[in-house]
Amino acid sequence: RFEPPDQEKVKAMLARYPADQRESAIMPALWLAQERFGFISQDAVDLVARSLDVDSSVVAGVATFYTMYHLEPVGRHVIQVCCTLSCSIMGAEKLVKRLETKLGIHVGETTKDGRFTLKKVECLAACGYAPMLQVNEQKFLENLTEADIDKIVDSLP
Repeated sequence: RFEPPDQEKVKAMLARYPADQRESAIMPALWLAQERFGFISQDAVDLVARSLDVDSSVVAGVATFYTMYHLEPVGRHVIQVCCTLSCSIMGAEKLVKRLETKLGIHVGETTKDGRFTLKKVECLAACGYAPMLQVNEQKFLENLTEADIDKIVDSLP
């Protein structure tokens, strides 16, 4: 359940949209749920749906469509490698393989210590700077080579 401060945030989200467009608040409400619970579980989907008074299937559709929502627990650092055409042509698969070797996991897995989760994602909107990856939805790293991977991973606490 959302605590009272979060309930107020949801009310504010809803206030931004006409009453007949409650679905418009799904994405920010999912962000709030992910921030609070660490990932979007079925319980979180149901909570967002109840909070917005929309059908759970609509919320689930949004949560499963966008790669920014984590549908299972993730590590402290989520590394997302863009694998769309531009990045693929410029060597994204080599970056993925290097990360798998460096971290000792495969795409979609989290290291045993809970430090890293590795994901392949579609377009991160930096096609002119391919290949690139994103760390924790905040840090974009572009024009990467395999040699950059060790430095990136080693720099993360």
